[in-house]
Amino acid sequence: MVQMISNALGLVFREQWALQNFFDCLGDILKGGGARGIAATFVMMMQMFNMLATGEAVDAWGPELDLTGYELVFEDEFEGDELNMDIWKTRAEGASSRVGFHSIEQVSVNDGALKIAGEYREDGPYGEGWYTGAIALREWYTRGYFEIKMICAPSPAFWSAFWLQGDGSYNPETSKGGVGAVEIDICEAFYGRKGQDNAYTPAMHLSGLNGSTEDVIYSRNLGSFRGNNIYSEYNTYGMMWTEDEYIFYVNGVETVRTDFGDGICVNPEEVIVSLESPHAVNMTNVSKDDVVNMYVDYVRIYQLAE
Repeated sequence: MVQMISNALGLVFREQWALQNFFDCLGDILKGGGARGIAATFVMMMQMFNMLATGEAVDAWGPELDLTGYELVFEDEFEGDELNMDIWKTRAEGASSRVGFHSIEQVSVNDGALKIAGEYREDGPYGEGWYTGAIALREWYTRGYFEIKMICAPSPAFWSAFWLQGDGSYNPETSKGGVGAVEIDICEAFYGRKGQDNAYTPAMHLSGLNGSTEDVIYSRNLGSFRGNNIYSEYNTYGMMWTEDEYIFYVNGVETVRTDFGDGICVNPEEVIVSLESPHAVNMTNVSKDDVVNMYVDYVRIYQLAE
């Protein structure tokens, strides 16, 4: 029924997902409320309806994260007073992106946290303009569970991101519908978007879908999910990459899962933490005196124990 309705209405993935969960909640209520009870299930059913109708964010509703059989293979808790450049590297250094520049000068470590600052600089190393920063692990990883604990930047211009990117994610010959390379946005937090208060968005981007050789990027927005005061408190955002699918989490609770593409990626990917540069359209009413920060408590990666 869900697929039939989705096809008739031309629903995109996040709308199909909300519709399926709406009917699942309705079924649980008719059976007595399911494991969470009638009241909680009814609330979630109404949230799914709102997401379907308006795109409004919903709470995490899935099972809790289970790392049984996994072992920690990477961790940085950002102790000390500087970034460990033996394991991290600056990303897109000096690049003019949208209406800003990336610079390692915007990245610092103190008080047990990584900080990336977004601001307008008259004395920037690459000229006057808006500045932000991005870092990536030198070692690339494939499959496993990837998690960040961070406070997202409360800015309508810059946005906080934790993501993976393969070698050639946007090239059909190398992406191969996501099997060879894919961009996995584990968390993107867009402050001030209508219906997205205290919410983040996971997404997927790839090329060469269904064997296409056209230079086209195919994207899937997976929905918007609430955390706990994500612009003032630490929350965790994670993604489990298995042989069969990608499963996303906030604060250890599943939000959504997908197998988008022509298959699950088989190659290692770059792990990236960034405060993304603004789009020009988002600079309305943003003062050059504003300084915005994102903070990261840790980055962790788990893989199946051998």
